[in-house]
Amino acid sequence: MISNRTRPVVSGIHGAVASAHPLASQAGLDMLRAGGNAVDAIVTTAAALNVVEPYMSGVAGVGLLLLHLADGQTTTLNFSGNTPAAATPDQFTPETQDLGPRCSLIPGNVAGWFEALQRYGSKSASEVFQPAIQMAREGFPLHPVNARMIEQCLPRLNEVGQEIYGRVAPRIGGILCQPELAETLQLIAENGADYFYQGPLAETIVDHLQSEGGLLTREDLAGYQPEWVEPLVVNYRGLEVKTCPPNCEGMQILQTLKLLESTDLVSLGHNSTEYIHLLSEVIKLATADRIAWCGDPKFHEIPLDQLLGEDYLAARRRLIDPERAAPSEGERWRGSLHADVVSPGKVDGLTTHLTAVDSDGNVASITQSNGNAFGSGVVVPGTGVTLNNFVYWTEIDPECPTPNLIEPGKQWSCPMAPVQVFRDGQFWFSIATPGSYGILQTTVQMLLNIVEFGADPQLAIEAPRFRLYEETRMQIEDRVPIEVREALTARGHELELVGDYSLLVGGGQSVMIDPESGARLAGADPRRDGYALAY
Repeated sequence: MISNRTRPVVSGIHGAVASAHPLASQAGLDMLRAGGNAVDAIVTTAAALNVVEPYMSGVAGVGLLLLHLADGQTTTLNFSGNTPAAATPDQFTPETQDLGPRCSLIPGNVAGWFEALQRYGSKSASEVFQPAIQMAREGFPLHPVNARMIEQCLPRLNEVGQEIYGRVAPRIGGILCQPELAETLQLIAENGADYFYQGPLAETIVDHLQSEGGLLTREDLAGYQPEWVEPLVVNYRGLEVKTCPPNCEGMQILQTLKLLESTDLVSLGHNSTEYIHLLSEVIKLATADRIAWCGDPKFHEIPLDQLLGEDYLAARRRLIDPERAAPSEGERWRGSLHADVVSPGKVDGLTTHLTAVDSDGNVASITQSNGNAFGSGVVVPGTGVTLNNFVYWTEIDPECPTPNLIEPGKQWSCPMAPVQVFRDGQFWFSIATPGSYGILQTTVQMLLNIVEFGADPQLAIEAPRFRLYEETRMQIEDRVPIEVREALTARGHELELVGDYSLLVGGGQSVMIDPESGARLAGADPRRDGYALAY
């Protein structure tokens, strides 16, 4: 029922890796071939992405892991960062919330990678980090998205960062070397996470940030710990759909599915006018609940049982007008202090998703990010480390009624949301995407492409997509037929065409275990140079 594709689904009988860059996927697959398990492969891939996608994620970024083990256990590891102890609303302006030394949360990636390796990995940190170290030291050839992003986002970086990423002309085939980052990764691999959070690197990071007016302290870094938590689960048409619990905003994905469950989606037709209209209106309702309720559960009570309960869902469904687009609140609260500020090199929602499955059936899925392009724009001298800017994804106006108001030690309300789907108690597939608050919309579309319309992982990812914003604004790919687009316009949707394959609607990755054969299937998004590999 879905036919748009640029490449075949990747398949193997042993293992598969999918990420947003071919070299990172290759590093992960090589780890599987060398006897590593899915956790070894996912951390190998995650570290490699720091090198080959430095604007998307890195050691000073944050993330979430959804991990299914071959013994049947599924768990999540939250390393999405916390606000520094000095982070209060009065410490920020719209400018300093987005760019510069103040806007970094406590980084979580290094802690998360090492915690996953130590608990469930089988290889040493030195083995796992080696591909990233080698590519950083020797250099790697720029791919199309590399070249475009570095050219576009270079003005966002401080002088140190501009010197590093300005070493090579931003063209396909240009070789980018990052020797400072190579040395840092080597030292982290040799000395463990403590080197980043309590050792010499911690001192270097904090001393630099504080010299520039930053808020992060050595105590903030030394006290950081990732957290293992149980996944959030719903039943959708007899399937178990699992994601990370709040502060993760995956609750929106699950609520969207439950709101759709009473409708025969297949009968509407894939990407028909009726299908896109219904899905968009349901997304708006789930978005409103996410904005109203999601945040750090240690600071705010979140009534998940109610929000995912049938009585409440039935009441929400009755709000849908089948013939007219309703206005949306948009993607998140933006209080009165949020002036229209456009910082240099600003590209919203730069994140990356990666996933791996091994021969035993372990499946690891990570979404990780620096926030905006190159995060805060602060590259710490002599280290190659780029700090995240996730304060930008918090509210700084105390008059704005949201659970996501910035407070000391708080987790931000995080749209990164890896998802896994289970059939008859067995793992079926993992799917997720980058894309800021669009994650919560794109993931649903890709998931439904598989569950409702029988797509394989590659086809599910490549199919045309849309993304909703404030009021009735909808970004939509040109491949959606013109007659459908015209009918949507007639229903009040304000359409913005974004090209055939646009990174504005995400960059998904997926792995699947075929229920009948056990084959490992994988897909990756061509919108962001994604590649899946299997053996």
